[in-house]
Amino acid sequence: MTVPTWAWIAVIGGLLLVLAFDLWIVDRGEPREFSMRQATFWVGFYVTLAVVFGVILWIFAGPTPAGQFFAGYLTEYSLSVDNLFVFYIIMTRFAVPKIYQHKVLLVGILMALVMRGIFIAVGAAALQSFGWLFYIFGLFLIYTAVQLVRQHGHDDEEFTENAVLRWARRALPHTDDYVGSKVFVKIHGRRLVTPMLIVMVAIGTTDLLFALDSIPAIFGLTTDAFIVFTANAFALMGLRQLYFLLGGLLQRLIYLSYGLAFILGFIGVKLILEALHSSGVSWAPEVPIWLSLSVIGVTMVITTVVSLTKSRRDMRKADHIATPVESKQV
Repeated sequence: MTVPTWAWIAVIGGLLLVLAFDLWIVDRGEPREFSMRQATFWVGFYVTLAVVFGVILWIFAGPTPAGQFFAGYLTEYSLSVDNLFVFYIIMTRFAVPKIYQHKVLLVGILMALVMRGIFIAVGAAALQSFGWLFYIFGLFLIYTAVQLVRQHGHDDEEFTENAVLRWARRALPHTDDYVGSKVFVKIHGRRLVTPMLIVMVAIGTTDLLFALDSIPAIFGLTTDAFIVFTANAFALMGLRQLYFLLGGLLQRLIYLSYGLAFILGFIGVKLILEALHSSGVSWAPEVPIWLSLSVIGVTMVITTVVSLTKSRRDMRKADHIATPVESKQV
């Protein structure tokens, strides 16, 4: 799909305008916790924005690019849900006050969006020049899927600092405590950063590491850089509000890793089959985008329903076991 320069400028400018408005709302007035009502509104707003963009893409570019966008958006959004648990660990590790968490997430995600844009541009150019990378991406996604299944049920309460974060903590003179929501402060004539900046770096760089599987996954659905970027952008923009909306629900999605593993495995196989098809292998089929979209959507619905059902049963069983004990003590 050929996208004119003005369309790129319009889309990126529109996204930045929405994020700037979001940031203005965050910084307006006294710091406060993000309420469930606010989170619900903004998640709905960003999802609606993505749907409207997909419909516009359908009207002006046709059903195939629109289907690729929706499939990519669902994939990135689904993978982002798994990332939220790590964000929670980071917030706990750095003891970020709840009233400042939404600002940390917004700036951290904005950093991730810029870095992902660079990653996507490099990836798109590399795939056009080196077709064999499709096999590498496909095998990598299958490997990631296997690792997700193997790691299911393993508690990971520790956050391992990456190289960029370790460098920031060593190189940047910083205060020991938070100074409100400030990122920079001046103490005794010396300019220091606060832990707020360190956490933002942690969120942004950690999300970039997550992109190592999510970017190849969406390239398995489309190689169009415009669609890859917009699908990532819309998924990231709604991630902050989703963090507050899900809350404790995230802990109840116990089969999420299985669902994500199936999606990554499916896209990995799809990549390899289509690479073989492009190389002239007659038996290798091309997987239509409607099938990819259906598999991704149905997988996430089944994963969510089965997870919540199992969690509800476990909670009832725990309540049933605890009730006789309490009665005996009385």
